[in-house]
Amino acid sequence: MTTGIATGTPVSFSGSFTAVGKSPLTGTWGDSRGGGFWGKELKNAGFDAVFFYGKSEKPVYLWINDGEAEIKDASGIWGENVNATEALLKEKHGDKRVQVATIGISGEKLSLISAIMTDEGRAAGRQGLAAVMATKKLKAVAVRGTGKIPVFDKDKLREQVKLSLAAARKNPAFLGFSKYGTTMMTHMSALGGDSPVKNWGGSGVADFPTAEKLSGDNVGKYNIRPYGCSGCPVACGGLQKVESGPYAVEGHRPEYETLAAFGSMCLNDNIESIIYLNYICNNYGLDTISAGCTIAFAIECYENGIITKDNTDGIALKWGDHEAIVEMTEKLAKREGFGDILADGVRVAAKKIGKGSEKYAMHVCGQELPMHDPRLETQAYGKRCQLMYIADATPARHTQSPHEGFTFQAAGLCSFGAFLGRGGEGLPQTHDFINALTEWDVTSAEMLLIGDRIAAMRQAFNLREGFKPSDFTYPDRVLGKPPLKSGPLAGVTIHPEIMVAEYFKSMDWDLETGKPSKAKLVELGLEDLIKDLY
Repeated sequence: MTTGIATGTPVSFSGSFTAVGKSPLTGTWGDSRGGGFWGKELKNAGFDAVFFYGKSEKPVYLWINDGEAEIKDASGIWGENVNATEALLKEKHGDKRVQVATIGISGEKLSLISAIMTDEGRAAGRQGLAAVMATKKLKAVAVRGTGKIPVFDKDKLREQVKLSLAAARKNPAFLGFSKYGTTMMTHMSALGGDSPVKNWGGSGVADFPTAEKLSGDNVGKYNIRPYGCSGCPVACGGLQKVESGPYAVEGHRPEYETLAAFGSMCLNDNIESIIYLNYICNNYGLDTISAGCTIAFAIECYENGIITKDNTDGIALKWGDHEAIVEMTEKLAKREGFGDILADGVRVAAKKIGKGSEKYAMHVCGQELPMHDPRLETQAYGKRCQLMYIADATPARHTQSPHEGFTFQAAGLCSFGAFLGRGGEGLPQTHDFINALTEWDVTSAEMLLIGDRIAAMRQAFNLREGFKPSDFTYPDRVLGKPPLKSGPLAGVTIHPEIMVAEYFKSMDWDLETGKPSKAKLVELGLEDLIKDLY
């Protein structure tokens, strides 16, 4: 569990930490970014990262307190969900300022789509890394730190932050994210071809015409107050409350990905049910993208007669039936009944169900695809996703990108900061902040080289594990085979292999084997990998 150079510093958008391990969901390199305040607290406690080796015979948690680290018995909290675990550890250590990264019951039960949670609703969500913690019997990492993070040039950093923040506040996206968070794009994305609809097989215009019910304004009716991670001037998160009814709950506002996964993917326009589903996933510790996509897969299997009520514990899984969606998600979270079949995502579920269900399992190398359609080639983001879903070392990830994108993440910065107050004329760039924080003198070109090095290391990990580029493939439906007949993506079939070939050539990686060339590894200072790869 790692932080970055900027994590916890005065640099805006610096609330990140990254959980890293071999993904039990895909078998590839696995990393997953989390927000909140845990990363800052770890830095304040005097540590940049924590590495765990081996496994415990009994449940434990790690207690870090101002430079001291101690493994403690967790038998009293094993079996508790996320919110209770956080509360119990804060109470035990007598300080509400203790920050906790923990797994919930879904992680304990080794769900391959389980997430590491902080702040009762911030998730290092993708790639099932909570299950890695669970196999080690590691329930949580609780941290308290009162130290100061050293800054090399405070005056220079202060001026940089001032310039960056002033520019960010003038960006219309800043105001949009402050008011709506990522929910501002949900219904427009569903109708415009960005959000996948009906398990990637439908069109928002034809199949989900009520998408506007999931608009930012409608979701915002349940707001209590905004929520921002450490160092965030935008506060794109929010706390919400459903006052009454079957979905009465208080928790974090669902993000765009959650609204699309449990909304357009399942043809569910009931906001209160999605707020409740978000709470279930946060409290049990589940990746909302994978959970929603797995429910959509199950619905399509049911609608096509592959599974029946005899399989689904009597639940009629129908498109748009929010009650059935909630009931089955709770079973998935607990690994109860048919939920046990679904708890490891669509690839494992399809193998268990059989009967041709594989064609409804939308994944790349085992990981459910995010909520941005690569068929939307009219938008640059759609084209980038078309490439990165199958070219990155972590398959089916919409937040990954090579070069400076990797260095941005590794610096401990949220991706929103990449376009809010960064990089314009006269404005500080990421390497400027790093140079002010440290006594380094990193250039923009060196940042790109560092990004190349990170990409090559992640790629080498996958090669060591036996993967090759041809293992990363799209389902035919996502390629547009056959193409949709209506909506913004009507008639579209994509050919990502062209972009992948161009990308590998630009990286100096072999397209067949995936290996970076020997010359490239020397250029990156990774000569030790030559022996491993060649």
